[in-house]
Amino acid sequence: MSILDWYLPLKALHISVVLLSGSLFALRGAAVLRGQTWGMARPLRLATYAIDTVLLGAGAAMWAALGLNPLRETWLGAKLLLLLLYIVLGSLALKRARSPGTRLTAYVAALLTFAYMLSVARAHHPLGIFAPLAA
Repeated sequence: MSILDWYLPLKALHISVVLLSGSLFALRGAAVLRGQTWGMARPLRLATYAIDTVLLGAGAAMWAALGLNPLRETWLGAKLLLLLLYIVLGSLALKRARSPGTRLTAYVAALLTFAYMLSVARAHHPLGIFAPLAA
């Protein structure tokens, strides 16, 4: 059995875990912004790490199965750069930003980055939802 035989199950896993990860971030971020301590509770943080590890593994396996190169597949390169931005913004929103206003700004920016990253993945184009405007 080749790795390509695993592509469809990996894709389904990846999409499911993307949605779970984004939903958990949105929920935790909303809790943190409201001053609720459960948003940063250890079990939720550990669940986030586990979910994101599965997400990374599934993504890397699909990448390998398809032989993709983020320098050649510009949509994938854009998605990886957006992922880094999302991680930084999420970290600011959940714990690193000092003021509530900065946390809120980082939270909204992280959610928008997440949504844009989804559109890039869906369109397989670095402009994502805006790709039709470039045509």
